Amino acid sequence: MTEPVLETRNLRRSFTQGDATIDVLRGVELTVAPGEIVALLGPSGSGKSTLLQAVGLLEGGFEGEILVCGEQVAKAGANRRTEVRRDRMGFIYQFHHLLPDFNALENVVLPQLVRGAERGEADARATELLTALGLSKRLHHRPSQLSGGEQQRVAVARALSNRPALVLADEPTGNLDEATADVVFAEFLRLVRGQGSAALVATHNERLAARMDRVVRLHDGVLR
Repeated sequence: MTEPVLETRNLRRSFTQGDATIDVLRGVELTVAPGEIVALLGPSGSGKSTLLQAVGLLEGGFEGEILVCGEQVAKAGANRRTEVRRDRMGFIYQFHHLLPDFNALENVVLPQLVRGAERGEADARATELLTALGLSKRLHHRPSQLSGGEQQRVAVARALSNRPALVLADEPTGNLDEATADVVFAEFLRLVRGQGSAALVATHNERLAARMDRVVRLHDGVLR
């Protein structure tokens, strides 16, 4: 049996506001299989982003277990958590967060160089991804010279550049108009499936969720 790419066990997260304690995650149990694309649905404020921050090892303060590719990482040290994010994960956010002083190609090359790729190999991979996303003529444009849809395509390419086992996406088309969102999301699904990555995609869009392999819903701090 193939081990899950992602597994959480009794994952909990609480926040204190004044005298009140707010339980955002109340024992989340989630398994994502290799190559599976899972929609994480829930209204704004339901804790979707908090859950992604937890499994993406971006924030502390959580209780419970997080396994990535079979490895217990919830209590790993800072260096190991950084290595797991770098080597096994890709991230896409609602706002692209591209580096403004670097062009599209360079934004996709940099994560590969950080992981230790040779420059020529990284250039080739970046060019391949950006071309597949329809940006072959925009490789040397900076983010300020790109449309919103083009910027998000670069963000998709960046997230996939190291062929991660798991892609975490937080409202990846939430900042785009509906027509552009449909196109970018279709390209995202095609590339993720093409390279065999798993993905957990937080969204409130039922229509986009229906295009994924499975839907889970976060309600009152647990998945249903």
